[in-house]
Amino acid sequence: MNLTMPITKAITKAIQKGKAMISRQVFETEHEMFRDSVRKFIDEQITPFHEQWEAEGQVDRNLWLKAGEQGLLAPTVPEEFGGVGVDYRYNAVVSEELGRAGFTGPGWPLHSDIAVPYIIHYGSPELKARFLPGCVSGEIVTAIAMTEPGTGSDLQGIKTTAVLDGDHYILNGSKTFITNGQHANLVVVVAKTNPEAGAQGISLLVVETDSDGFEKGSNLKKVGMKAQDTSELFFNDVRVPKENLLGQEGAGFLYLMKELPQERLSISLIATAASESILQQTVEYVKERKAFGKPIAALQNTQFKLAELDAQITSMRVFIDRCLELHVQGKLDTATASKAKLMSTELQCQVMDECLQLHGGYGYMWEYPVARAYADARVQRIYGGTSEIMKLIIARTLFEQS
Repeated sequence: MNLTMPITKAITKAIQKGKAMISRQVFETEHEMFRDSVRKFIDEQITPFHEQWEAEGQVDRNLWLKAGEQGLLAPTVPEEFGGVGVDYRYNAVVSEELGRAGFTGPGWPLHSDIAVPYIIHYGSPELKARFLPGCVSGEIVTAIAMTEPGTGSDLQGIKTTAVLDGDHYILNGSKTFITNGQHANLVVVVAKTNPEAGAQGISLLVVETDSDGFEKGSNLKKVGMKAQDTSELFFNDVRVPKENLLGQEGAGFLYLMKELPQERLSISLIATAASESILQQTVEYVKERKAFGKPIAALQNTQFKLAELDAQITSMRVFIDRCLELHVQGKLDTATASKAKLMSTELQCQVMDECLQLHGGYGYMWEYPVARAYADARVQRIYGGTSEIMKLIIARTLFEQS
């Protein structure tokens, strides 16, 4: 990247400070050892190429295979299916390090934290044996197809259908904004197997993308996350073996509700790590940038702005770590996860905006990390459930308690 020396120093110091900050009680020694290996992998295999991948609209497919070789993909997969069977904190380490480095191209959190767990939790032994080893090695890239044109966060409003015909479901419909949409060769599709039954008519199917009638749209051009492939998907009479049903027919909505807290925690982990990193980069930058003959770090407004952000991020870090602890214990409920997702992503966008402002005109230049962070952050308040949906969930809990 075409960075000036002050920015390069800022990134280095941010990473060093981030490493010092990570001695947190939620993690144990083995997690920190894993973190070191993740950080090294990012430095060697992503940092030199991410700008090129932004221009190309997706990362190199071989990156997935390299990540698989290093054990970075789907670490919670049980050993009998090719994984290492560790706890979710290893997933958290990968998400945090990507967030801290500011690299949104690799769709690993979607793969490891969101799509693969559906196969782990609801797939038959045959499905697990068939697909999970490839998910760990990187030979299989997964996606999850929920959102449709016109439905957004309204999962009950989906129109994609899967009608049972003998030994197969006939899948018809379309999905949009699908992360890993270009690279994916296995997609968990949310479809209505009984359109008359509302939420009780929704099921989950594992669909291979080389199936007849499965079509990938073009790679969508986005405001941010430019190195992450995002696509429309189309299903035209796709025949899906009924053995590819996850769990029970009609139980898909229940499964989605059970898995969404982990998805929202994953988003929160990235948001918080990215906020910490950009704040520290900005602290280093304002020491170097001068206005009216002195560093802008000497200005009280700069000090107050950064102090306020630091206090907010510190508070958020404590809460997110507690949510991670609860999740590892199996105690993270939907409302708490929604609070984490709402507050961390709203704060992330605030941090990126304030820090960009302190960079002045340079902050609006794409080669500066804060510009990328600003663009990448905005979607965090949308996917995984919009901020408005998070508020509805939290409010519902409040009124149920009263």
